[in-house]
Amino acid sequence: MKTDQFPRMHVSLYVSNIQNTVNFYTALFGQQPSKVKPNYAKYTLESPSLIISFVENKERVQQNFGHLGFQVESVEELNKRLAEAKAKNLVAKEEIGTNCCYAKQDKFWANDPDGVQWEVYYFHEDAEFNDPHYEMKEATACCTVSSEETKSDCGCNANVQTSINTSTKKTSCC
Repeated sequence: MKTDQFPRMHVSLYVSNIQNTVNFYTALFGQQPSKVKPNYAKYTLESPSLIISFVENKERVQQNFGHLGFQVESVEELNKRLAEAKAKNLVAKEEIGTNCCYAKQDKFWANDPDGVQWEVYYFHEDAEFNDPHYEMKEATACCTVSSEETKSDCGCNANVQTSINTSTKKTSCC
């Protein structure tokens, strides 16, 4: 059966401050917006094929809808993007060898000025379980990063790596 693919995905997000948003996404995407108007900005990405626009409207900002992300093709590409994101002070958290969404992944997270979470990850292989910290009631869902990433009472003992190029260490929580 032949299926037609959509040529490009479009996402539109409400934001509280358009200039802060443009500063963040210019750093995250490594390119300038393709359009900027009063209370509006749009980026047109070629790879992945995505149009993402931002509309300033503080009353409609909702950060807890889930998250957005990009899958990369290799650990080397992940390391490169991580280094670039760190140089721009965008990295909120790193996870190595985590089982999230029933998949073994290496990843890092960045949060935009309104708290929208972006995941950049490398998929290693499918997994039969999620790491316990994704199953805890304190965690909102699989593949989400808590703003309290070092909360001591969550009860998990997950392996979290503080850098993709350093050794894994135990933390009290993710």
